[in-house]
Amino acid sequence: MIIVTGSIAYDYIMDFPGSFGDHILPNQTHNINLSFIVNKFARRRGGTAGNVSYSLGLLKTPHLLFSVAGKDFGEYRRDFQKLNISLDYVLIDKHNYTATGFAMTDKKDNQIWGYFYGAADKIAQLKLKKVVSKNDIVLIGPSGAKGSMSFVKQCVDLEILYMFDPGFILTQVSDLDLEFGVRNCIYLIGNDYEINLIKKRIKKWKSIFKNKSIITTLGDKGSVIESKGLTYKIKSARSKKVIDPPGAGDAYRAGFLAGIEKGFDLQMCGQMGAVAATFSIEHYGPQEHRFTKAQFTKRYKDTYNYKIEI
Repeated sequence: MIIVTGSIAYDYIMDFPGSFGDHILPNQTHNINLSFIVNKFARRRGGTAGNVSYSLGLLKTPHLLFSVAGKDFGEYRRDFQKLNISLDYVLIDKHNYTATGFAMTDKKDNQIWGYFYGAADKIAQLKLKKVVSKNDIVLIGPSGAKGSMSFVKQCVDLEILYMFDPGFILTQVSDLDLEFGVRNCIYLIGNDYEINLIKKRIKKWKSIFKNKSIITTLGDKGSVIESKGLTYKIKSARSKKVIDPPGAGDAYRAGFLAGIEKGFDLQMCGQMGAVAATFSIEHYGPQEHRFTKAQFTKRYKDTYNYKIEI
């Protein structure tokens, strides 16, 4: 079983038709005062855990969503129940609002995020031993440094395998805690910027990475998986159109984990992640895409010339 942790959130998504870089003066970064006029806006369900769970639900992959939401969770709940995604282990904080993210994307797909944790502050209080079994794998998605590191330490204590996804907490977590999380994971995932930053912050990263599977996502250039001396280059899957990149990484994680749950090799897992990501970017928002298993397997075959059984 896959245990999905991380945030459940509402996202406010905005598109800036220009380039952020055109408006940032390198010699004035100590005194930034900018206002970007956006030309598209939407409120969507989001949060790393929610996004991953949503795509796992589309793939009919057994999993457990383990997180905290707020008193405004009703809309989220109704939509997830339509997909038969269990919310039995989502704690509701009746005194706070669900975590909220504010994302702005420019024409080059650069992003600026602002984030209010809200009810997600209580994620650190969740106890994995109530839901996890020995053969499970835990996705440790962004839950704030305190929440993510709590899950890391619980997995280590319980001897549970986990995928570490520290990208959104890199500005919060200490080098010591970051190294601890990486050293003990079985899978480390992040985009190329995040993985390079992790290498810079962990002194002996080469020896630590040696026995891990490192998944580096590269946007429209695909992804690379390095594991036990082998390198798997995953080309990006074919999409019908590109509307919005936020959420593509979470869809990739869902596809990858669905492959792990099926017992596929890393090449196929990465390819499943790439296919899942293409459905996400075709819609405005991280949970607006829909696909059937037949549609997923057709797109997989169209891209990789192989009929996958899921």
